[in-house]
Amino acid sequence: MSDVQVAQQSGTVEEISPKSRLAALLLCFFFGALGIHRFYVGKIGTGILWLLTLGIAGIGALVDFIMIIVGSFKDKQGRKLMKWTE
Repeated sequence: MSDVQVAQQSGTVEEISPKSRLAALLLCFFFGALGIHRFYVGKIGTGILWLLTLGIAGIGALVDFIMIIVGSFKDKQGRKLMKWTE
């Protein structure tokens, strides 16, 4: 399997990140206020912001957690994270 997987949905081609959605979810759950999940997906700048503000008082970490669950959280290149079963 290649580093970047391609998924076809309704006639459009979308790149899928090699980063695991489950890993991002667990990192966000346990270390969300420290922004570790953002460092994991390559978002270093906002990871530092989360680290310094404790996940923007926890609200930003909660929003990220929900976005990861519903599948709309993306990596630094704008690719959706790998699905649960991949």
